Amino acid sequence: MTWFRPALTGLALLAPLPGAACDLALLLAVDVSGSVDAREYRVQMEGLAEGLRDSVVREALVRGQATVALMQWTGSSRQELTVGWTRVMSESDLEALARQIETAPRVWTEFSTAIGEAMTFGARVFDDAPACKRRVMDISGDGRSNEGTEPFVIKPEMEALAITVNALVIRGDDDGLPDYFAENVMTGGNAFVVTAENYDEYPERMQRKLRRETERQISMGESPAPIPVRWQK
Repeated sequence: MTWFRPALTGLALLAPLPGAACDLALLLAVDVSGSVDAREYRVQMEGLAEGLRDSVVREALVRGQATVALMQWTGSSRQELTVGWTRVMSESDLEALARQIETAPRVWTEFSTAIGEAMTFGARVFDDAPACKRRVMDISGDGRSNEGTEPFVIKPEMEALAITVNALVIRGDDDGLPDYFAENVMTGGNAFVVTAENYDEYPERMQRKLRRETERQISMGESPAPIPVRWQK
């Protein structure tokens, strides 16, 4: 199902409600643009599934009664919610979600990179999320935005909606890509960027990233300590 993407203005009233039983609404946003080949797509999906199965991540998500969704994104008007909001109340819920993610078919194969459009679509996905204490959009990507609204234009709207945007960047040959994501995409006081040098590093970096997003804030019930703007290795 492809969603229509209306403007974000006026949606700030949808901020999470205090005292919600759900600690985290986590939207996983996977890059399926033309620069991502079939093997790299599978590495992303399997890496996400294994990251969710990590013992620390699994415990944190279950204890925090988190809810998780998955979207695929590429060029303008090409974003899809692949796995809708799924509440993780037990280890069996987590395993079912991981299996659904690792077997999800790819929607597009040959379009551009529209990061700003992905952020706008992601904000709309949060309209239907359960009320949670934190809302996080987790974008993975291997290139700069080259189509549609520039991502830095969308950042103020994401902040108004209390959506943190973190990123896992596959650097490749673009040494400046992590800084690009940090400056143009990353949103929120505790947001961060994790860098993988190539797709082979993606699964391990995703595991680290999911641990950082879930472990302290959910399983220990604490406010996160100040963290660096970027965390590359």
